[in-house]
Amino acid sequence: MRLRPLTEAEAYARCYGEGDDNVRFVKVEPRRPRFFARVSGEDLRRAFESRLNRREPDPEPAPDVALEETTETPGREPAAAA
Repeated sequence: MRLRPLTEAEAYARCYGEGDDNVRFVKVEPRRPRFFARVSGEDLRRAFESRLNRREPDPEPAPDVALEETTETPGREPAAAA
């Protein structure tokens, strides 16, 4: 049973010893209020999606014959196209 509550300095001294001059207690200033964005995350996602949809589609790449030849395994028939 405690006779009286300990202060923060007394609790620190009891746990960590007397310490030295490098240890001191400081008060931290409260955080500044946050500024709220005018656009919600869902609105931002929709705007991004609409910009993606307005882009011009990439032209179809020309088939690369050399790439097709290197992907085949020697001694096996190529798989049937689905």
